[in-house]
Amino acid sequence: MSHLAREAWLFGRSRSAVLAVLLLALCAAASIALGLAIVAKDKAAIDRMLAGQPTEIAALTGFVKEAGDGAYYGFQPTWDPPSDLAFAALGNRDIAPAMLRIRALALEGQIYENETANPELALPGRFDLAFVAVYLAPLVLIALLHDLWSGEREAGRFYTLSALPLARQRLWVPRAAVRVGGVLMALLIPFAVGTFVAGTAPPRALGFAGLIMLVIVFWAAVIVLVARRGSLSAINAASLAAIWFALTLVAPATVNLAVNAAVPVPDGAALARENREDVHAGWDRPRGVTMQRFLALYPQHSAGGTVPPTFSWKWYFAFQHLGDLHVAAESRAYRDGIGRRADLARTAGFLLPPAGLAQAMAAMAGTDVSAQLTYQERVRVYHKRLREYYYDFLFSEKGFGPADLQGVPRFDPDRG
Repeated sequence: MSHLAREAWLFGRSRSAVLAVLLLALCAAASIALGLAIVAKDKAAIDRMLAGQPTEIAALTGFVKEAGDGAYYGFQPTWDPPSDLAFAALGNRDIAPAMLRIRALALEGQIYENETANPELALPGRFDLAFVAVYLAPLVLIALLHDLWSGEREAGRFYTLSALPLARQRLWVPRAAVRVGGVLMALLIPFAVGTFVAGTAPPRALGFAGLIMLVIVFWAAVIVLVARRGSLSAINAASLAAIWFALTLVAPATVNLAVNAAVPVPDGAALARENREDVHAGWDRPRGVTMQRFLALYPQHSAGGTVPPTFSWKWYFAFQHLGDLHVAAESRAYRDGIGRRADLARTAGFLLPPAGLAQAMAAMAGTDVSAQLTYQERVRVYHKRLREYYYDFLFSEKGFGPADLQGVPRFDPDRG
């Protein structure tokens, strides 16, 4: 019998050890199932939104008589499709909108009024595989490895076993390897099933599996170091629990508070309110001033910039855009601040490996703060194309009919 086989047999005879690994595997499987369900729900919602778009266009066709009608009543879908790894690390997908229906009106309010939470709030606690690997698996490792040496010492066998030839290679290394391998199997087997169901590309699946292995290797090294130098099993367990608590909860929370204090950002809801108030104030501003400011931005439309004293779509969409410009600096500060916070959090991740590896998992899955900001930037790019499509009709005073609705720019999730 090989040394690994012997240790595996002994491991299998320990009901508590087997139960701990099975419980971890159950948690991993549940997290995978939950992640797949959330991703499937996101995809279904996006599919329903896109499937309903032709019906909406058909409804618009029945009454659109001019470009302003299409621009005002036409909601256009934008979406952020989940990646093939999103099920394993949900990241921001449960707190930030994965799709928005926007119009050619002022954009800032449309973006921030649709936020369910600020995108920088990537707090720990989402029950996905990343959570299980970073927060729960270390506890199982502590339970399996904290008494690797002290347990034998307390049973009176330590010195006898240590006196065996090549005791480290024949006993301690295989014993630790079997226990660490059991934890890895509890995580990687459900993950492999999830990648098969989700159709994850093999290189990306291997990369994510590598991050899981790094988490386990890091904690195994910490636990073995403490267990090797410790004396009593109870002291080892208490010390390791304190290290786990500090590295996974206290230190990241402290860093998060410090980063938020160091990099203040405007409030998204306040920004949306300011945008909306400025747009409403546009009704009362002199029309000549509004059009002068707008045409300074779009001089190519100057020839058609005259507006009547009555309601004009040209004037209406001009002050809508000026409302966005009114909060442009705050909006940029908001996005830059969140991006700066994310950069500082990534830097802190080098000093706090558990937090850093969790961030790397979210980044690989395309569910981190940067991915959400990228989606918002694509929405902004698309909104500009949408506005300018209608500007061409409004300021040239070309006719706009139902057929022109088919030419409205469509959102591209890869570029906006």
